[in-house]
Amino acid sequence: MMEVPKDVEFVFEPDPAGGYHAYAPELPGLHTEGDTLDEATANAEEALVLYVEGLREEGRSLEMGVVRTAPTSTSMIGAAR
Repeated sequence: MMEVPKDVEFVFEPDPAGGYHAYAPELPGLHTEGDTLDEATANAEEALVLYVEGLREEGRSLEMGVVRTAPTSTSMIGAAR
């Protein structure tokens, strides 16, 4: 059975030392960073792919609904494709 693509919420926060910290509140351990917002977004997309691959290797799936919050502080990135 093919998984239906899901959206995953990422929160991007400015890092006091510079750059941005990005994490997915609903996915424990999924954190990344980047010097710019674009870089942090690209890194978040890559981290999500690796996270989903890890789940699949363990025989698990990304079973969660769509999480939405204020669009000014989050970004939605597609997950399982």
